Amino acid sequence: MSAEQLKPCIPLDLSPEVLKDLCEKAKIYALMHGICMRRKDAFDVDALHFAPFVLFPSPFPKNEFSKAVKLQTILNELMHKVAHDDEFLTQSLKNTIKVDEFTGKLFEIYEKVKEQGGSPQEIEAGLFRSDYFFCMMNERIKQVEFNTIASSFGSLTSQLVRQHKYIVQEAGHPELLKNIPDNNALGGLAEAMINAWKLYNNPKSVILFLVEDVTYNICDQKFHEFEIRRQCPDVFVIRKTLTQIGQSGKLSNDKKLLVDGHEVAVIYMRCGYHPDQYPTQLEWDARLMMELSMAIKSPSINYHLAGTKKVQQELAKEGIIEKFLQDKAQIDEVKDIFTGLYSLDKDATGNASFQKAMEEPEKYVLKPQREGGGNNVYGDDIKPFLKSIENSEERNAFILMDRIDPPMTKNYMVRPGSEPQLVDCISELGIFGYVIGTKDKIIENKQVGHMLRTKLSHVNEGGVAAGLGALDSVYLVDADRCCIDK
Repeated sequence: MSAEQLKPCIPLDLSPEVLKDLCEKAKIYALMHGICMRRKDAFDVDALHFAPFVLFPSPFPKNEFSKAVKLQTILNELMHKVAHDDEFLTQSLKNTIKVDEFTGKLFEIYEKVKEQGGSPQEIEAGLFRSDYFFCMMNERIKQVEFNTIASSFGSLTSQLVRQHKYIVQEAGHPELLKNIPDNNALGGLAEAMINAWKLYNNPKSVILFLVEDVTYNICDQKFHEFEIRRQCPDVFVIRKTLTQIGQSGKLSNDKKLLVDGHEVAVIYMRCGYHPDQYPTQLEWDARLMMELSMAIKSPSINYHLAGTKKVQQELAKEGIIEKFLQDKAQIDEVKDIFTGLYSLDKDATGNASFQKAMEEPEKYVLKPQREGGGNNVYGDDIKPFLKSIENSEERNAFILMDRIDPPMTKNYMVRPGSEPQLVDCISELGIFGYVIGTKDKIIENKQVGHMLRTKLSHVNEGGVAAGLGALDSVYLVDADRCCIDK
């Protein structure tokens, strides 16, 4: 990990009294404004704890933040076009679906929808998030992944920006507020669902939130629901699991999705991205039923497949982006954020990548076709893992990515039930956007907000919902003054 550091926005040599006071204020703000989650270690449906956060916003280079914001609508368009290129999706995933059962089952649904002549609903809504590290080696952002399903924390990080502005003022630094950008991810993502609902054009229809059997990240989901009702009091939101859809959902003769007597206009999936969420055939049947319905899906099955790691790796190949974008400046901008992405398929190209990873595993991250954090393989763990699958077709289920070297900064990490800890940490930027359209026409395409997640510098995975990281906000710094203490 890099020894280079970004300077904290506020000097951290706080007295114990000041630190305690600021932490208490930050905790109370979080609890009173819903920056909260249910605890996994002591689950109680009626109890919330504040979500882990860092006390002050973390520095991020201003120009690179602006670049990520500007790029989002271009990436939205790119992924929309990728999702509707049957030949490219099929070719990209042909080996993966043979060995990765989950991706294979998703692709089966994709094929069944095609066999039925495609979805009866031409309109789709993609609520996306593109994630980046600032790479020290290149001094620019590099994309970690592009999320097309269950892109979370738009709500909590929108609230956290306001918490951080309050705390920065309480710490006696109001002059820093201008460098903490506002964040309306929650409002923008809710707007996307409302606009899709309006396009469905039935004022009595509802928006369906597809949720887990047990929801830990409840506040982030519910605030989306509250914001929808605030912006558009005419629309109702219902929450159902895949199992409940399988048990009580049905298609009418004209392909309308009916759940407990409600006609569903929009399906917003905060679930359905992991094999554990499909314990029986009932849940797979429910997913197929939704895809074959008139409801507007967010995401549709083709958006879901477009977000797989294998597709991300294929897009990084020479000449591929040019198939989907025509503007040379945009093509160059997209290529510039790609880091090295390599196939591990059992062919000459995959074998060369395999050998590189065996020789210098510290330079790479091994990624499977999974969402939700905690699935990647890093460093010294790569060699024995690769050795175990060297002669197996299972290799086709993984891609290899250059390990990005972000700078460290120091901050106080605040967790429920623990004293604040001054730690070395690294931050990952996420940019939210949405696209609504048909195969041949984009109706709306917007960038709507951002988020920052921060983790300990020596920890590989950093999912907040998985308990491995903390929520954060962006403090913008000029490139020539942002660092860098050796």
